[in-house]
Amino acid sequence: MKFPHSGLYHYCQNLAQHINSVLLEEEQELMRMYLPPNKKLTLTDEPWHLVERKWHKFLQPFLNDCQVWHAPFQSGRILPNKRKFPHLKVVLTVHDLNVLHEGKPEQEQQKSIARTQTLIDQSDAIVCISEFTKNDLLSHCHTNGKPVHVIYNGLNRSPTSVGDVAAYKPNREFLLGIGYLNKKKNFHVLLPLLQSNPDLELIIIGHHDDPAYVSQMKEWAQNEDVAERLHLLGTVSEADKMWYLSHCKALVHPSLAEGFGLPVIEAMQFGKPVFLSDRTSLPEVGGKVAFYFTDFEASTIQNVFKKGMSAYQEQALATAIIDNAKRFNWDKSAREYVSVYRSLMQ
Repeated sequence: MKFPHSGLYHYCQNLAQHINSVLLEEEQELMRMYLPPNKKLTLTDEPWHLVERKWHKFLQPFLNDCQVWHAPFQSGRILPNKRKFPHLKVVLTVHDLNVLHEGKPEQEQQKSIARTQTLIDQSDAIVCISEFTKNDLLSHCHTNGKPVHVIYNGLNRSPTSVGDVAAYKPNREFLLGIGYLNKKKNFHVLLPLLQSNPDLELIIIGHHDDPAYVSQMKEWAQNEDVAERLHLLGTVSEADKMWYLSHCKALVHPSLAEGFGLPVIEAMQFGKPVFLSDRTSLPEVGGKVAFYFTDFEASTIQNVFKKGMSAYQEQALATAIIDNAKRFNWDKSAREYVSVYRSLMQ
């Protein structure tokens, strides 16, 4: 949770809050969150927060009475020593094995898989956030008979009202991209949409994760004479993100690899059309009411967008799109996680 504008940050925050809501409802003891130092967080203090200290490397008295430890990411750095705490059960959430789908060198792929395998070996149950991730896991890792569950991420519900935007405010219709700006997200393939739609802007929000890619994308936009309609805003506040989601013409998400794809359902809750790559977990999350790029040729990108926008308007798909987003619910996800915890405590 060191990076507040990441999907993993919101996953941890929302899951913990909803699990504790379930436990409060059942009058059970709350789950505690083990957090990095306060200076790296934007969370307000809560009674169930436990902040990491340097001396925890040597002493961890809070584990003496702990029954279940949930490791929320497949390459996380913190996992209890089960030799010291043999009573402790560990749940590991695997978000993705995206390294297999990003065109990375074989050595880098194997190193990443080996790290995940190490955590699997120390776990008692595994949760995957999509069926696609589960299939990847079973194909490339050894679970040794441990239970593997699929629990979808929930949806950060939109506020009842959305205020004005503090960051850049466009004065015409715009397409929206959300995510770390790097090669994996593949945003540069969208530039042909600006060529074929001269009245549209493209706004992309998210951390500039790969400066070389950011510079290259700006250069491509300049060469294609669309640079004035491309806006790479970097990170924005949650309030501004909601404004962009509620006002965009469509969400465009041509990512090469996703374990889930939270921006997809964030846009869908507003009834917005979404245009996705057909890779990894995205068809599973977008369902039948999303539109898919089957390749990234300029003509494909332009044709899919044109036909998709026509279908969206002619078939009045907004209600069906909102219904698809409703499949993903943090309260339901929290209850499923609590069930996994309890299965290990019996």
